[in-house]
Amino acid sequence: MAEARRQEDWSALMARAQDGDGGAYVVLLQSLTPYLRSLARRAGFGADEIEDGVQDILLTVHAIRHTYDRARPFGPWLVAVARNRLADRMRRLARRGMRETALTEFHETFVADAANLPEQASDARRLREAIATLPEGQRRAVEMLKLEELTLHEAAERTGISETALKVSVHRAIKRLRAILGGDGA
Repeated sequence: MAEARRQEDWSALMARAQDGDGGAYVVLLQSLTPYLRSLARRAGFGADEIEDGVQDILLTVHAIRHTYDRARPFGPWLVAVARNRLADRMRRLARRGMRETALTEFHETFVADAANLPEQASDARRLREAIATLPEGQRRAVEMLKLEELTLHEAAERTGISETALKVSVHRAIKRLRAILGGDGA
């Protein structure tokens, strides 16, 4: 009995919404939401997907609300829309599941968190320290051309040094950095 009454209420609210009653439309959507959640739950969606499924249904209802026929009950129309949207979502999730692999500890290079990042941070720190030991002209050339990624023309304009002189400074700086950092270019 309560189900029939709810269906009549939804039908009336939808009819009023189609006539332009925004308040009735808000009430309709708010009263549909718990019912749509239960449909999504019964369709087998996990907790993380239920809300997305409900939003899909509500957006579809909004987009096609003009297709609802007032002479017919609202419930079957809504259930048809919901089933179609949930089936679409289920197919999309299945396709995604076939293409993707969940990442686990097995996929990490090193399982221990401490082993993954400090080497990169240590290398960056060593490089900054090595650059700081360069003579002023070489240091400025490396900073502008390699770190700030300025073009030779831009760096020459900024410093007043010729492009050729900047190239020579960078070449000498890189040679010196290789010697400081271990000679293998690391």
